[in-house]
Amino acid sequence: MFSKTQIIFFYLKHNLNLKPTPTNPFINFQSKPISSLKVVWRKDMKLDHAIEIDKRYNLCARVVKEVLNEPGQVIPLRYLNKRRERMRLNVKVTTFLTDNPGLFDFYYDRIKPKTEPVKFLRISDRLKDFLEEEKRVYNENEHWIMSKLCKLLMMSKDKVISVDKLVHVKRDFGFPNDFLVNLVPKYPQYFRLVGCPGEGTSFLELVSWEPEFAKSVIERRAEEESRLTGIRVRPNFHVKLPSGSFLRKEMREWVRDWMELDYVSPYEDVSHLDQASREMEKRMVGVFHELLSLSLYKRVPVPILGKFGDEFRFSNEFSSVFTRHSGIFYMSLKGGIKTAMLREAYKDDKLIDSDPLLEIKDKFYELLEEGWRERAEKLRLQREECKKSMEIMAMRNGEYDRHASDE
Repeated sequence: MFSKTQIIFFYLKHNLNLKPTPTNPFINFQSKPISSLKVVWRKDMKLDHAIEIDKRYNLCARVVKEVLNEPGQVIPLRYLNKRRERMRLNVKVTTFLTDNPGLFDFYYDRIKPKTEPVKFLRISDRLKDFLEEEKRVYNENEHWIMSKLCKLLMMSKDKVISVDKLVHVKRDFGFPNDFLVNLVPKYPQYFRLVGCPGEGTSFLELVSWEPEFAKSVIERRAEEESRLTGIRVRPNFHVKLPSGSFLRKEMREWVRDWMELDYVSPYEDVSHLDQASREMEKRMVGVFHELLSLSLYKRVPVPILGKFGDEFRFSNEFSSVFTRHSGIFYMSLKGGIKTAMLREAYKDDKLIDSDPLLEIKDKFYELLEEGWRERAEKLRLQREECKKSMEIMAMRNGEYDRHASDE
């Protein structure tokens, strides 16, 4: 029979990858970094559904973006058909346009002089109205967008980020398409553009530190709770384990001790910390929490986060953080893409607090739903017309049969 101590050591050795030392064959596992913990991934159907319900919206947005990026915002229909794979469109463009009316208008024009006219697409008047509304929302929330951009730079190691990377994540954080041209130059006290975007390597650099922006969501929450209760509240993460989850005793003790460590702000200089330390893990979790909090949907695909490994000091195996801290994050595998989600931001499959920039999404949904209602009404009228035609034909056939029998 094994003793209780031997059983615990056996578990640690085989599940936490710990090795005994010459001075202490039965290691005190509390001294080891939490990064050695192995936690089983568990599917969360409600959070997966939060991604699923945005699928149609995202598809429509990709097609619209494709047309808007064309010169004059027009494109031959057959050219758009050739880009189906890039847009991840699994039906013909004509089928998509039939299912989602109101986005574009058709017209005929020549691609080259002396060629036969072909069918073109151009944005509809409704879509033009939406684009005006989009500009209004961006203008009303310019300070919020600027602060997000500052926060990303302030969390980065050298307070500078590649322009290409920022452009790549603009949709996730709600930056307008022209933020480098129209937003950045308005705030020379915060931003400096080094190099020329589109002509080689270029970077966005932070000019001055803004203390107002150097407080994380967690720190602000703790301050607010302290103000309301009159009791000092330590900044820390909200842990919300998914339904049916169970942590072994050893893991619960690891998590308990790790949570008791002082919170490390994502805006704090951590150059003195060991990359493998528990404090650095605390800081990395804090960075991910802040990044997801700043994102539009409180979720970001893991490969996109991985692009910022150097800037934010992520380890090579950073994605294991999302399963290791499954009470803080959820890593969805929906659609074959790993997506990191912030648990506390959701109630079932709905966001608790919406980013003000999501008004753009609401306006776009209104545009889509208007087209869907019109299509449904059109189909209803067609069915009624078909039914009436069949009834008339049946009546005529009955009269013909009676007339034939009389003869």
